[in-house]
Amino acid sequence: MDFKKMNKKLLWISLGISQVLYVCLLPVWFRLLSYLHPAVLGVIWMCLTIFVLFVVYYAGKGIIQISKILLKITITVYTVGLLILLFFRPASQDYSQINYIPFKTIGGFLLDEGNFLVAFYNLTANILLFVPFGVVALMFFRGLSRWNLILISAACITLIEILQHFTKRGSMDIDDLILNVLGVWIGYLISPVIQNVVKLRVR
Repeated sequence: MDFKKMNKKLLWISLGISQVLYVCLLPVWFRLLSYLHPAVLGVIWMCLTIFVLFVVYYAGKGIIQISKILLKITITVYTVGLLILLFFRPASQDYSQINYIPFKTIGGFLLDEGNFLVAFYNLTANILLFVPFGVVALMFFRGLSRWNLILISAACITLIEILQHFTKRGSMDIDDLILNVLGVWIGYLISPVIQNVVKLRVR
């Protein structure tokens, strides 16, 4: 099969699978609206579509070619969506708590037998939503060491946590910092694998 035709076929397969999955799981996504901004639906759609796209192309040995400009636009839109989730939450929630004890909140979610969806979202989303930044960072800055990446991401996330606290749009929690930085680091580690499928075009 012609390479271009194969890539086009993989694109349609991935789009079909991702959109069906997204629609089938809409009841789950809508439950998140009780404590998150509606932008969460867009962020989840974007993440699911890109994830399935990569998996299908990886399994089918296809290549995704993307320009640096398009990648910058994509990560910018994603960042804006993520910031909306972080700073525009329902005002009815209490964000006055501060946690300086590492793994206190994480342990609470793991041991809590209450709302599974809330616990699952807080633990996995705090990691997975920051994975793209580690991936993209290494694609743009090949010489970037993981320790510099950790320091930069930790500083940025700490600033976000502080702003969330003072604007009363989120709780300042060291466990959020730990999970977010872990997500960036995971993205950095898997970036070489992703770059086997995703190729940057100079123009």
